[in-house]
Formats: sequence, structure tokens, C-alpha cells
Amino acid sequence: MDSRKLLGEYLRARRQLVTPEDVGLPRGPRRRVPGLRREELALLAGISPDYYLRLEQGRDHHPSPQVLDSLARVLRLDSDAQAYLRRIADSTGTDVQRPLVPERVPDEIVHLIDDLDVPTFIQGRFMDVLAANPMARALSPHYVPGRNVLRAVFLDPRDRELHQDWDRATEEAVAGLRSLAGAELAAPRIVELVAELSAASDRFRMLWARQDVRDKVGGTSRMLHPLVGALELRHEKFALTGADRQIMVMYHAERGSASREALERLARIVRDPHAGSEHRPIGSS
Repeated sequence: MDSRKLLGEYLRARRQLVTPEDVGLPRGPRRRVPGLRREELALLAGISPDYYLRLEQGRDHHPSPQVLDSLARVLRLDSDAQAYLRRIADSTGTDVQRPLVPERVPDEIVHLIDDLDVPTFIQGRFMDVLAANPMARALSPHYVPGRNVLRAVFLDPRDRELHQDWDRATEEAVAGLRSLAGAELAAPRIVELVAELSAASDRFRMLWARQDVRDKVGGTSRMLHPLVGALELRHEKFALTGADRQIMVMYHAERGSASREALERLARIVRDPHAGSEHRPIGSS
């Protein structure tokens, strides 16, 4: 994607997701577009249709904060999406790309997560796994350094079997990549990844076209692990201080729950892979 067109592409994608009914307009019998027309959005945002057209076409790169706020209001953007809108507006037209520096996790952080008894890994700004503790590696074969979690969730059938809430996982992953990448969507690493997944997955193409944005958030993951069975885990995401958009992802289970017991069984397997029949999945004979 041409970085000069990031703002226009984002406005167009989000405009198509807002219906006339969302903003109190009649649909009418002759409407052909799925969302708002350009003229309608401009009117509701208090700007001229010609100026809005220039924004969508990438011919104006410097909208004021007031214009961005008005567009965000009409497009019904949440706080994450508003922040993303400002970031790409600030960078549009610069075409300046930072040199791609290998991402590295400080040794003290690696030692920290290795001491944790819950699955924990560090992901970089392109959703590559940079470090992972033994519990994370045991939870998923993709939570190991060098793997890309976005590629895994869309392309590896094992990951779809693991994530019982695959729709939720894929939505969150795609929106998370866009948020992490920010204005670097034209970076060769992102272009390559998006091209690969777009060619291989209809669902990825659909989600990427929506241009949803979601910053680091926690949530609940439902998994089916081949060794310990069903898991309902809380996942937390923390930005690492002093790191360039590196995030610590941690899974944990409610005290006293069956998932907590399952995680404890997984921990025993990690400590002693030859413990015997205890390693069989729940419900196996």
C-alpha cells in the first residue's frame, strides 16, 4: 500500500461500514453503496464534498485535528480507531520508512517470562514471536521464536483446532496487526505478509478490507489442547516499557476452575514429559 494513500483508504473502508440508519438518514430506494456516500459523510462532518473527495483520493495530506475529530464522530470510531486515524494522518504524504532493525527482547525479560508458571510470550510489531517460555511452547506449537502468530492462525489447521473461538481469534489478530503496524503498512515486511495471507485466505481478505483497529486488549480464549483438553483462559497483553511496540501476552485461568487444573497438568507435563497416563487428554481412554 502506498503510504500516501493510507488515510484515504482508511476513510473509504470505514465509510462503507456506516449505514444511513446509523446516522439518522433515510436509505431510499435507489441507494447502490453499502454505506454512506461521500457527500453524506462530508455533510455530516461539516466539510465540503470536494475537500472530503481530496482526502479519500490522497490529494490532501494535512487535515486539521478538528476535521479528523468530525470524521471520527461520523464514522463512529472508538478510541483505538481514532488514535490510528490520527497516526496515519500525521504520517500520510511523508513516505519515510524506518530501517528494518532486527527485533530483540532483553535478556532480563526472557529470564522473567521463563520463571512464570503460566504461558507467556513476547510478540513484535509484525506479530512475530520473539521469546516464549516453556508453558507457552507447550500450549501451542506456534508460540516459539521465529513463528508469526497471524500466519499461524490463518494457515495452520492445528491452530484452528486449538482455537475453538477461531472467529474471535482471527478478528483480534488482524485488527491487532493494523494497530501495531500503524503508519508502517507500506513496509516490505507487512506488504509481504498481507499478500501471502490475502492469496491464501478469503477470511483474511475480508477482515483486512474492513480496516478494523484494536490496540492491546485482554479477553477470553477458548482452546482445545491435545494433551489437557478444554481450556477457557484469560489472555492479557502488556506493552513492554522501552521496547518498540513489543507486547507481552500472558494466559491464565480462574482459580479453582477446571481450566486452572488443566494448566497445572500442562505445567507438570512441561516439567516431566514422561509422567505417564496423566498426560492423556481429558476424556481419552
